[in-house]
Amino acid sequence: MSWKIKVNLKNRLAAESGSTVSRRGGRLRVCLVYPNRYRIAMSNLGFMAVHSLINSYPDMLCERAFLPDPDELREYEQSRTPLLSLETQQPVGDFDIIAFSVSFESDYLNLPHIFRLAGLPCYARERSERQPLVIAGGAALFLNPEPVADFLDLVCLGEAEVFLGELLAALAEGIATPRGELLQRLSTIPGVYVPALRRPGDGTTMARQYLQGLDDAPVATTINTPETEFGDLHLVELSRGCPRGCRFCAAGYIYLPYRQRSLETIRGQVLEAIGRGRKVGLVAAAVGDYRGIGDLCRDIVTRGGSVSVSSLRIDGLDEAMIDVLVASGHKTATLAPEGGSQRLRDMIRKGISEEQILSACQLLISRDILNLKLYFIIGLPTETDEDIRELLGLVERIRLLVLEKARLNKRLGEITLSVNPFIPKPFTPFQWCGMLEQKQLEKRLAVLQKGVRRMPNVSLQAESIREAMLQALLSRGDRSLAPFLVRSDELGSWRQGARDLGLDVARLVTRRIPLDEELPWDFITGPGKERLRREYALAFGAEEKGG
Repeated sequence: MSWKIKVNLKNRLAAESGSTVSRRGGRLRVCLVYPNRYRIAMSNLGFMAVHSLINSYPDMLCERAFLPDPDELREYEQSRTPLLSLETQQPVGDFDIIAFSVSFESDYLNLPHIFRLAGLPCYARERSERQPLVIAGGAALFLNPEPVADFLDLVCLGEAEVFLGELLAALAEGIATPRGELLQRLSTIPGVYVPALRRPGDGTTMARQYLQGLDDAPVATTINTPETEFGDLHLVELSRGCPRGCRFCAAGYIYLPYRQRSLETIRGQVLEAIGRGRKVGLVAAAVGDYRGIGDLCRDIVTRGGSVSVSSLRIDGLDEAMIDVLVASGHKTATLAPEGGSQRLRDMIRKGISEEQILSACQLLISRDILNLKLYFIIGLPTETDEDIRELLGLVERIRLLVLEKARLNKRLGEITLSVNPFIPKPFTPFQWCGMLEQKQLEKRLAVLQKGVRRMPNVSLQAESIREAMLQALLSRGDRSLAPFLVRSDELGSWRQGARDLGLDVARLVTRRIPLDEELPWDFITGPGKERLRREYALAFGAEEKGG
């Protein structure tokens, strides 16, 4: 083993608080792998929750592994060291089970790389009975597991708390069973999808699993990791899903029905964190939609705590929540108008007016929060140049509000536009829509950049259009993408991988799909196609009902 790799792993583990290292003999060994960097992985509440759940099962020992950082990756490859677990630095390929937690479709690209580092074949059909069983779950797979289905022995469709105990018990009992027989047995567990037992179009359906009572399974930071993205926060999950139903957003559909934890449960977790001197991070699709958010924030202030939130709902700002943000030292707030014009906001079912946007900004500014981050989407279906001009006009009006307050207290504020291309997502009314062509997106972005340059104290951050196209490709792809993922890893570039295999990415991501076409993810039962079609028709007009 490389000395540098071993030292880095030990240093990383030593910096954690709340984790343990143990060699428990006779137990099934699981390596939970997050296919991205450590600093990203260990800020993921889902990853921490699954790690804790597996280790709470008496017949299991769960360790962790991650995609190595760039300098470590070079060291791994130069020394031909196999990918190692964090806790005991054991080769990942020696575990009984490898379990991937995949949050983002772009991380599908990293799976072949991790298999290669672990010394394992990518394709499940090429792995022997002596090699680890490979499982995967996570939000990306809730939406569409098919691009990586050929790599996996089984996929967990839904929230792990519902079926993980039954799955672990079956694995502990039958891991020595011939793999084909074991997979047949596991496929009878609701939410467990075995790709080898299904062929596209064969009529198989799978029901995604949901936890009914969130209070039965509190989710919060279990391992303190100061080196990571949110390492200074004790994260607490308030709710799952979103009650709003914006037509472009998967979270509002795949986590239906919207559920939230009781105020008593959250209060207990928050006060415990404050007692240990931790800053609290409240996590939800829309923190402002949590019933009781004002009371919770008042409790935090009363106990001398401080808090951070992921984003604020424009039409749901709670003054008590803003006061606690100010008391916590926040100088920046994040809002998501998404659509630049009222026509677009109505079309995507955002449910907010320009007056509400300006009122929310005014409320924040009045509390001396002068730095605003505004999320917008470009390339939405039906978007025109006029919508882009209206976006710039809205930003200018917000800038003038900030400027007026800045003149009074002699402190300038900053407005940051975070601009992302529209990406069609499975299980949303816009799943049939295509992305705007790359050249048109670049043109729209150039107009915004030119407009922002004329506005003092306004800056623009934009997601890579090419990376957004990759995400769209993987979001709505099928099993034919598996060779593309493997080839992209071999060449070190997904664009080269696409060229090498003759994959027309631009055509695939900009194609508008007919409403009656079978989709790769249709076998997963969700909110129902008829409901999505109705929302599609409401967005674009009855003349498009037939596709």
